[in-house]
Amino acid sequence: MKKVLYSLSVIFFFVSLGFTQNLSADGCYLCSVNSSDACRDYCRFSGSDSFDTRKRCENKGCKITGTAACPTASNYKVCSVRSDSKPEDLLAGSAK
Repeated sequence: MKKVLYSLSVIFFFVSLGFTQNLSADGCYLCSVNSSDACRDYCRFSGSDSFDTRKRCENKGCKITGTAACPTASNYKVCSVRSDSKPEDLLAGSAK
């Protein structure tokens, strides 16, 4: 019985590990003092830190100085950008 429970817990661990890698986390870029008023402090993005997400935040008016965890306090100005996934980008075997 102990072997069965141990085996099931190992299987559950690896399945949950594979599931959590597919989730995307939210992050924030720190915006400098010269940023627009809407992005005065932070720019929130979803997914990974990439050139595309940085450009989207820059287009909103954020002059990026680094990355940080997103604040939860209400006294910060935080703008946000969406990541628009195209259906062809989601296909594993798509040739370009």
